[in-house]
Amino acid sequence: MATIKAGIPKGTRDFLPRQMKQRQYVMDVIRSVYEKHGFAPIETPAIENIETLMGKYGEEGDQLLFKILMRGAKAASGACDLGLRYDLTVPLSRFVAMHQNEIGRIFKRYQMQPVYRADRPGHGRFREFYQCDIDMIGAAAPLPEIALLQAVNDVFTALHFDAITIHINDRRILRAFIDVADIAQDDETTAITAIDKLDKIGREGVLKELADRGIAPQAAQKLLDIIEAKESNAQTLDELDALFVSHDEARQAVAELRVIVETAGHFQNPPHLRVSPELARGLNYYTGAIFEIQAEGLSSSIAGGGRYDHLIGMFSGKDIPAVGISLGFERICVIMEERGMFRDTDSGVDVVIAPFHRDALGKATELSAKIRETGLSCELYPGFDKLAKQFKYANERNARFVAVLGEDEMRANTVTVKNMNSGEQKNVSFEKIGDIFHQS
Repeated sequence: MATIKAGIPKGTRDFLPRQMKQRQYVMDVIRSVYEKHGFAPIETPAIENIETLMGKYGEEGDQLLFKILMRGAKAASGACDLGLRYDLTVPLSRFVAMHQNEIGRIFKRYQMQPVYRADRPGHGRFREFYQCDIDMIGAAAPLPEIALLQAVNDVFTALHFDAITIHINDRRILRAFIDVADIAQDDETTAITAIDKLDKIGREGVLKELADRGIAPQAAQKLLDIIEAKESNAQTLDELDALFVSHDEARQAVAELRVIVETAGHFQNPPHLRVSPELARGLNYYTGAIFEIQAEGLSSSIAGGGRYDHLIGMFSGKDIPAVGISLGFERICVIMEERGMFRDTDSGVDVVIAPFHRDALGKATELSAKIRETGLSCELYPGFDKLAKQFKYANERNARFVAVLGEDEMRANTVTVKNMNSGEQKNVSFEKIGDIFHQS
């Protein structure tokens, strides 16, 4: 049989056990915090109908959709009827439209699943990656925004991020900027798409992109001048209020941002929160407040989201208010690894039981159950080799303890336990085996 060269597609990854333990730790923390804030879990299929996905992400997002060819005889047509989800928000909107009678008027959900993007897989970019989303459906701004920001802030506190910055803005403010800058409403989406790249390509880069998109130079200059943040949130909000005298929706957005800023100061571990008029977030479905969260020392975001009051209506025929935030799970894991923030994730197993011969197998099996009852992980060495070989295996498994059941131990109904870190060795009765692990 011919040998197949082992490999995986670009932009995908295998994870070794140590990496998986780190990832599971992060997910467990996120899940625990979300549930403490009253959010419930859901899952949706990785595959959605193509019409569910298309037209929701803007021009650039739609180009990154993985499309699935029709099957069987229809495959030759090149037509696609299915696609892999690009994010978790559009599938959530479809989910809410289908299950409104089961989830209630106000629905608080979290979801942690992989998403797929047909991106060019450069350094740090993946075609398959996890998102950890939290959303509140059915409630108007700004209380849901505050609830989400508090929950996400608690996640980063629990993960021991020393400092994060939450950038907030509102799409209604951006739309008013377009009008104040004398840019045609037809060019709103293209202008916002360019603004969204300000932190990546800088002012001159955005001016060039706006020009390439057909925006007049004087209008582009004016737009960038008025979106600059001021020294304080209060000053920024005051100037926005003055700028939008004739824009009622934008002034309502400013008022909601004031409430969010003031309330965030009462969080248990208040974040650095910055009103950022330049924040755009390019996805087409945002209608109100938008967020991005950055960790100290990093320019790229580790979370983002916003309000999308019209998206569910595309599936249900009736608009339902909704807001959500997605954590950049992969980026969080990379940052924590680079900064040495993971704790106690290297251990493969707490205890390895070393049965000396076949007669010890029954007793070893009973012993393993007793140890697991104490909350520790435990496994039997898969064989009856010499002790030196069994201890070598325990080292390979990063075991904290080895419990030896030899002939002497079997006769005395005892266990010899060796602490693999200190080298200390004790002989204890079978009944008191749990005590020694928790004393060490």
